[in-house]
Amino acid sequence: MQRKTNNNILVPTDFSDVASSALGHAIKVAQIYKNEITLLNIVDEGLFGGIFSGGNQTELVKEAIQNRLNNIADEVKSKHGIAVHTRIGSGRIYKTISHIANDENFDSIIMGSHGANGLEQVIGSNASRTIQSAEVPVVVVKNHSVGEGYKKIVMPMDLSIESRQKTDWAIHVAKKFNSEIHVAYQGSSDEFTQNRIKANIKAVENKLSQNGVNYKAAEIEDKLLENYATEIMNYAEKANADLILVMTDLEVGLTDMLRGTYTQQIVNRSNTPVMCIHPKETGFTYDY
Repeated sequence: MQRKTNNNILVPTDFSDVASSALGHAIKVAQIYKNEITLLNIVDEGLFGGIFSGGNQTELVKEAIQNRLNNIADEVKSKHGIAVHTRIGSGRIYKTISHIANDENFDSIIMGSHGANGLEQVIGSNASRTIQSAEVPVVVVKNHSVGEGYKKIVMPMDLSIESRQKTDWAIHVAKKFNSEIHVAYQGSSDEFTQNRIKANIKAVENKLSQNGVNYKAAEIEDKLLENYATEIMNYAEKANADLILVMTDLEVGLTDMLRGTYTQQIVNRSNTPVMCIHPKETGFTYDY
């Protein structure tokens, strides 16, 4: 069964530089996939209920926001010929983004993030919370220009079934952007585990090869002073990667609560854009 989609990319914006960077990514993706774009600005309900408690003031604020959205939409349409829609939402940012994307079958979400450190990383930034609740792919961007697109994609692999779901998505993106996939994995000193890892990587390589996708495999050194998320980010920077492709963590253990899950660490700390896929039995098919 093919995934149901409205062929529209949801791009949340607060008119910041990172939001503009995310819009640049959305424009490139929309050009490649023939998508439309929806610009979404979300206003905290408490703001309207507090500072702007008067009806006229509330309408003036909304009108100002709508004018800014319209100006951006008009500019994108004029320069790139992409259909751009605008809307204003209210409520908790990550909940509103996820609710709209899930209920209206958006093709994907592309959003900017300032990242998170310390207590904010434990609690969760809007980006890391969005990827937990969104059922559509989420691309998280900081101040990273999209350039020519996603030419080099780092795909960390492990032995989980969820991890192997990434391969189809990697192929889906690589076929459009003529990407090179970097299959990154962490070796093991245990012979049995290492053999399983090698077999899994070989299966991934075979599938990429069968679909005509360029790839290279890289075994990430197991450093005692680094965790796997950090090693993946370091590898992505050294490889000048344009994208890191990860699966969303659905369960959080005690250790993860203290340091953030593997995916949250990458989303919060990586300077390389991150594409997060929600793991589930989807039955998605694509025209490779």
